[in-house]
Amino acid sequence: MNKIFIAIAAMSFSQTVWAQAIDVPDLPELPEGLGDLSSVTESLDEQASLPFDLTMSWDMRAGVRLQNDAHEKDMSLGETRLQVGIVKDFDTVSFNFAADFVLDPVADIYAVDLETGQGFIDVREANIVFSPIDFMDVKLGRQVLTWGTGDLLFINDLFAKDYKSFFIGRDNEYLKAPSDALKTSFFFGDTNIDVIYLPRFDADRFIDGTRLSFFDRASGDLTGRENPVVANRREDWFDNDEQAIRIYRSFGAIEGALYYYNGYWKSPAGQNAVTGNAEFPRLHVYGASMRGPVAHGIGSLELGYYKSAEGADSNPFVRNNEFRFMMGYEQEIGTELTGSVQYYLERKSDYDVYRASLPHGAIVDDKARHLLTVRLTKMLKQQDLKLSLFNFYSPSDKDGYMRFNVSYKLRDNLKIEAGGNVFYGQERYSFFGQFKDNTNLYTALHYDF
Repeated sequence: MNKIFIAIAAMSFSQTVWAQAIDVPDLPELPEGLGDLSSVTESLDEQASLPFDLTMSWDMRAGVRLQNDAHEKDMSLGETRLQVGIVKDFDTVSFNFAADFVLDPVADIYAVDLETGQGFIDVREANIVFSPIDFMDVKLGRQVLTWGTGDLLFINDLFAKDYKSFFIGRDNEYLKAPSDALKTSFFFGDTNIDVIYLPRFDADRFIDGTRLSFFDRASGDLTGRENPVVANRREDWFDNDEQAIRIYRSFGAIEGALYYYNGYWKSPAGQNAVTGNAEFPRLHVYGASMRGPVAHGIGSLELGYYKSAEGADSNPFVRNNEFRFMMGYEQEIGTELTGSVQYYLERKSDYDVYRASLPHGAIVDDKARHLLTVRLTKMLKQQDLKLSLFNFYSPSDKDGYMRFNVSYKLRDNLKIEAGGNVFYGQERYSFFGQFKDNTNLYTALHYDF
């Protein structure tokens, strides 16, 4: 049948071309219903169409360290990943699925672990979306969750992150790791509420030594692949669950929000005194944020109080209670040039009790950690060329981290890029200073089918 349709289409096309080329009287028309090419094309398209929406992209990346690291491979990144996305809409329900199929000779581990992102497949989404009543939306299943006002800084966003991806140069979308959750959203006019329930704790894909070296305070030295972090993961369904709530509304042009989180520290923030294994202590967070126009740009404020496990302030093996604060401002400062700045603070509670609890010779953290960030983004060549620079600097720790990236669209669906992750600091035990040997450059090719 397909061959018949193609033959008819060819006949109609040939008739038109010859008539125009030799200027002869109109040739006999094809029988009614067979001379309309559009109907033929539509018929062919219908036969070839899929019963769902399909998207695909292919991403290849390679990265190398700029200095020798005795604890890691010279290649920081070397992988190719095919992402397949499927969306199927029914009358009242939508189904979403997205997965990355990965070939990664640097890690060279293909056994699948969906929690850590290890293996030849990483499922990013597998959920259903529906609205049981007019003012309520439900999203159930694997999904990427985010909220808050920070730019690459997070206070009330207590959802899983992937810092390994972030520090080695994967696409920015991979900073957010997927979570298995039930998200319900309620809409009451000006006031809206998000309620998120995670039946099992989803930890960050944290720095564990398998890809990036880090400072191990227990041994007092740098470590990496030879001695990766062993963590006691909280993996019991419904016993190790998490809850998060956001209530938000607009006050004119200002959007305000209140937050609550009940769960665990997302990256290891404690240590078992007997086994030495890393742990995820209990955590409650209470927070608020505001965002809106200020002068010629957009300003934001966000704060949160981190209530750690009971007795954390006097327990040297558990991270302290903390107050966190962040303020930011973003503005277009030139033609196709955008700039933003942020100030971020972490301040320990009961600092004297914390100091007294430390064993002799232990590293003593400052009472307050200050962090400044600057972002510059320039668009050129009709926005096909993008230059980006982002720098973190801590005046209290005297360390920092600079990210830079250049990307160019060869076509609408084809992009090349290059960038780097540069770590610096005076002390090898400070947050960014410990990663100095992981400074890297990378290149990438991205194609959307």
